[in-house]
Amino acid sequence: MTHKDKSSKVIPKFRALQERIGIHFHNENLLIQAFTHSSYVNEHRKKPHEDNERLEFLGDAVLELTISQYLFKKFPIMSEGELTKMRAAIVCEPSLVTFANELHFGEIVLLGKGEEMTGGRERPALLADVFEAFVGALYLDQGLEIVVQFLDKTVIPKINAGAFSHVMDYKSQLQELVQRDGSGVIEYKVLQEKGPAHSREFVSRVSLNGEELGIGSGKSKKEAEQHAAEIAIKKLKGK
Repeated sequence: MTHKDKSSKVIPKFRALQERIGIHFHNENLLIQAFTHSSYVNEHRKKPHEDNERLEFLGDAVLELTISQYLFKKFPIMSEGELTKMRAAIVCEPSLVTFANELHFGEIVLLGKGEEMTGGRERPALLADVFEAFVGALYLDQGLEIVVQFLDKTVIPKINAGAFSHVMDYKSQLQELVQRDGSGVIEYKVLQEKGPAHSREFVSRVSLNGEELGIGSGKSKKEAEQHAAEIAIKKLKGK
């Protein structure tokens, strides 16, 4: 197979990707570069291929900035340390791999034969790098606003759905807040359990010295209590 034949198979899958995600690159070469692994470049030295490592470097910074900005606005009561912890959970390798897999990025990466044979398409580090490189390429091609729109569809819904809430402990934050402002007894009570066994919903109330501070809901007792504590913190900090 000639290099020309290979290229003819490369382009359609990148055009299909753009159709699927609803983003069309002005410079398609940037898109292809984002998916070009160094092993592919090493095997195609006669063609002016460039791997995705520099785009990955840029995309990492763009992701940090955009996610930081979103968290800063979304969680006005969060401390710097808490924001840092949550951002780290969102941009860590396992999370980036999840994003890449949901977009089927692994299927279209350009790999060398050796990397292909050793399961490169499923390698977590490679998939995380490709997601970052794609963000870097999109930023260069269309700017920060389009990157934000892309993340609004792929990453932000997961934040809003509580996918990273495991790094947040609102109950502990509430306890610290109450202790700082004076003595008080915090109590949690399950008010309601509803829904079928496979899809339960709990409603919990948190009170301070008998005064209701917040009512929250969740798929578990713990999640409902965390939600109630989050509402309570907002109420206390709003006073």
